[in-house]
Amino acid sequence: MTTTSVGTLLRAWRERRGISQLELAGRAESSSRHISFIETGRSRPSEEMVLRLAGHLDVPVRERNSLLLAAGYAPRYAHTALDDPAMETLREGIARLLTGYEPYPALVVDATYDVVAANRGIAMLLDGLPEHLLTPPLNAMRITLHPEGLAPRIRNLREWRGHLLAQMERQIALARSEPLRALHEEVSAYPVAERPGDGAPGDGAPDEGAAYLALPLVIEHDGHVLSFVSSIATFNTPMDVTVAELAIETLLPADPATVKYLRSLGG
Repeated sequence: MTTTSVGTLLRAWRERRGISQLELAGRAESSSRHISFIETGRSRPSEEMVLRLAGHLDVPVRERNSLLLAAGYAPRYAHTALDDPAMETLREGIARLLTGYEPYPALVVDATYDVVAANRGIAMLLDGLPEHLLTPPLNAMRITLHPEGLAPRIRNLREWRGHLLAQMERQIALARSEPLRALHEEVSAYPVAERPGDGAPGDGAPDEGAAYLALPLVIEHDGHVLSFVSSIATFNTPMDVTVAELAIETLLPADPATVKYLRSLGG
């Protein structure tokens, strides 16, 4: 492929990030003239320069391989299947982390929100869902927003749905992912059942005196109303596409009643 191709790709990423050539040049310790020459194909960037620019533009690891290929270099980052023997240590570490978080819910998803691992706290929340939603690969967005999934159990569904869709939209803006865009189109089209008080901030919160520092997920389970705050973690400086696209989501109890209930289930 020609150097024009990599220049076009880099320019697209720069414009997507809203960064000028001068600003990018300053970050990359280069010159705006050199950045311009790269983008127009007048200069062939070195492998190190491609990776440096990609880093400052926060280009996803998968797309960094595409940039390298466009510039005539070999991909730098492997794409190892999670069930590969080389990933055994990672799998064991994830399993220990999820088990250690019990009885609170935690799961690991990939770039399109397919669930690759989950603990018993998540299994508890999914209890009673129809089989067609639980057939692998489970998809966290689909399970949460589907009218036969968790959606009818979520007290503040409109707020939580809006949060999830906005999260996906931010990811789509940052990474060119057609599968993620297709998932967004699917789940955003699901009908939303009307509930009494829908649309009111904090609707259905189990403890009106609780000081919520983030939007809680308020969900019913077996006659109890539980409230969680979501936290998402990713791996630092990943050197593999699969690892780069994993996200660990933990649901932290947002009030004492939720803590007490979950601990009672955990024995």
